[in-house]
Amino acid sequence: QVPLVESGGGSVQSGGSLRLSCVVSLRSSSHYCMGWFRQAPGKEREGVAAIGSDGRTSYANSVKGRFTISRDNAKNTLYIQMNSLKPEDTAMYYCSADRYSSCGYSYIAVFQYQGQGTQVTVSS
Repeated sequence: QVPLVESGGGSVQSGGSLRLSCVVSLRSSSHYCMGWFRQAPGKEREGVAAIGSDGRTSYANSVKGRFTISRDNAKNTLYIQMNSLKPEDTAMYYCSADRYSSCGYSYIAVFQYQGQGTQVTVSS
């Protein structure tokens, strides 16, 4: 069973919105720090947002004020609401989870568990 499965990607125009979801199949997932990172072709992975087991969040400066991360532990699902999308947000988006790592957006890309990604394309 794949522990993390993303959905919700797609193609939108600049200024549009998307909500990505990630179903988490990890025991005691409520104890995990979870988040999203992205990777565009030819670029390095970039941590986007993180949310701790206590609900505290952190965001990369590039998305602050436009993206909102949340989690529903009862549904074992992680979300990210992306508003005011820009062409530079185009990338494959991955969710990730780790129980023991420091919890912050800059750590997300190297977490123990990572999904297979969902593509987000923003056209101008």
